[in-house]
Amino acid sequence: MTTVYKKLILCLSSALLMLSILAKPVAAIELRNNAELLQEIDDYVKKSMEVNNIKAAALAIANNEEVLYATGYGTFSDGREITGNTPFPIASLSKSFTALAVLQLVEKGRIDLDTPYAAYFPEISPKDERVNTITIRNLLNQTTGLNDKVNPDMTRSPQYQSLREINQSLSIVELANNPAKSYNYHNPNYQYLALLVEKVSGQNFHAYMQKNIFEPLGMRHTFSVSSTQQINDNPDIPRGHYLLLGHPVRQAEPPWFIDGPAGIVSTAEDMARWMLAQSNGRLLVPELMEEYHKAGPSGPYGMGWMAGKEEKGGRTISHNGIFWTYKAEETIYLDQQLGIAMMFNSGLNTFVDYGAFVDGIAKIVGGQTPEAPIVNSSTMERCIIFFVMSTVAWGLFSYKRINRSRKGISTGKWIVSSLGWLLPILILLLLSPLTTFVAAGRVLPWFGLWTTMASLIIWIVVISLVNLTNWVFLTRKYYHERRKSGFEMNE
Repeated sequence: MTTVYKKLILCLSSALLMLSILAKPVAAIELRNNAELLQEIDDYVKKSMEVNNIKAAALAIANNEEVLYATGYGTFSDGREITGNTPFPIASLSKSFTALAVLQLVEKGRIDLDTPYAAYFPEISPKDERVNTITIRNLLNQTTGLNDKVNPDMTRSPQYQSLREINQSLSIVELANNPAKSYNYHNPNYQYLALLVEKVSGQNFHAYMQKNIFEPLGMRHTFSVSSTQQINDNPDIPRGHYLLLGHPVRQAEPPWFIDGPAGIVSTAEDMARWMLAQSNGRLLVPELMEEYHKAGPSGPYGMGWMAGKEEKGGRTISHNGIFWTYKAEETIYLDQQLGIAMMFNSGLNTFVDYGAFVDGIAKIVGGQTPEAPIVNSSTMERCIIFFVMSTVAWGLFSYKRINRSRKGISTGKWIVSSLGWLLPILILLLLSPLTTFVAAGRVLPWFGLWTTMASLIIWIVVISLVNLTNWVFLTRKYYHERRKSGFEMNE
């Protein structure tokens, strides 16, 4: 072996040795950074849960074709830990799954997006002829002309028991507006789509979802149910809660038929796989995949997704899921190949910004520091408790002022005062229609109003009782003065 050759071997050996030595610190740095990232996410989620009085949650993060994180937070009431495989209802996140089932059948040539729904169900005999023009695309885009006012959903009594019953409503409903003209979020649109999947595939909707979506994607712990009662009866699902003056209150979900729009129960592990599938080309042919992730003609709502575009993050698809005792949030940043989903065992609440959880986690993954929302349950519930106590104190003060006042009460003053005293009672009585107006046509049952804003309702009730009491004393004094005045004039 020549001297030159020996030197070359020595140099190469030295270089390989240096690389092996350097490789360990590099790997350690990467591992440490990943661990630090997950720790920062954990700290953020736990702190956010604490200030919002949330008992349990599950988090899924999919990033760059891999499951970055799938974990649980909190415990069951019996002390069992929440894990990445704990099932949670995902509520309206289910719509994107139902939309996918429809598009799979479109890909097979068995459904046409622009064919009227009634063409698949010739037995439908609608009172309103416009029903015959509702297309499959209208159902997916929520542009059917149906809304909760003309076609009750949560407030329907009794609730449907099976998909086979739902076409009854199309025979008697009168549309709120013409199909394809405007967007109205309406759960039954996706019940009709679930029934369509059954009719065209020849399979039960749950069996179709299991065989064609859950199993191919490796979502082994995901399943679908028809009613909220099946959620209540499942001991593997953490019990749901609503918030009352800052305290989580266990509560069963009220009866609601949810097959199609809101019936899927999943885990963090499985939701991570679902989000990965949105960019790995396994779901649909490219043309339909583009259609699937595209905004609709009347706004951002497309086919089971809200489609958007952020200045820095690029294209996004998202959806939230709402039950009265459960909540879910999901955002997928398509251009970044990042997906984040969270499920909670507490429901829609006026003071809890569930979307901030996902936004904050996205910022942490992107190397930013999330800002804590100013509005949170703990802060606002303390404010409500203060307002309740202040209202009672103000009521006592007003009562004493009315009794001590030596001034007479004119009719005009009594009328104006009465309107002011009775206004909170009017607000309480009109709370349901006011909420429907704010919620763009969604009609909420009183149970839903209570769980969503229990603390606010308590405050309004306290104001109403205080005002009513003072109004009674004011009115008694007013009529007493009138009788006294009339008696003195007669003398």
